[in-house]
Amino acid sequence: MNDDDEQHRIWVPETVSRPLLLAARRLRREMTEAECVLWEHLRAGRLGGWRFRRQHPVDRFVLDFYCPAARLAVELDGAQHHTPDGLARDAERDDWLQRRHGITLLRFDNAQLLRQTDTVLEHIRQALDPR
Repeated sequence: MNDDDEQHRIWVPETVSRPLLLAARRLRREMTEAECVLWEHLRAGRLGGWRFRRQHPVDRFVLDFYCPAARLAVELDGAQHHTPDGLARDAERDDWLQRRHGITLLRFDNAQLLRQTDTVLEHIRQALDPR
């Protein structure tokens, strides 16, 4: 494959470790209430035709929701993400995914999604189509 072919490919499947694959499958079965609500809005191209995957493994991480065409991940955060340690881990993870894979991450609090679903969806729409 030459460089021109590589630029036209949106997503190339990568080998995922068995433990990470099993973790992603378990997370799909055990989604939080907020994840279930957001998935109903993202699945099957319901948000402007953009296709998302849920609990998608990338490298050593599992992304809550991922749109390969836009290289956009949406993460829903619970209380553990708001501790100093959680914030530091998330910043490191977000930076790694941006540098290594060109993935932009949007983060929303679970409670914010449940209280302000339309606002969260509008932020996601703007990130997908920033005109």
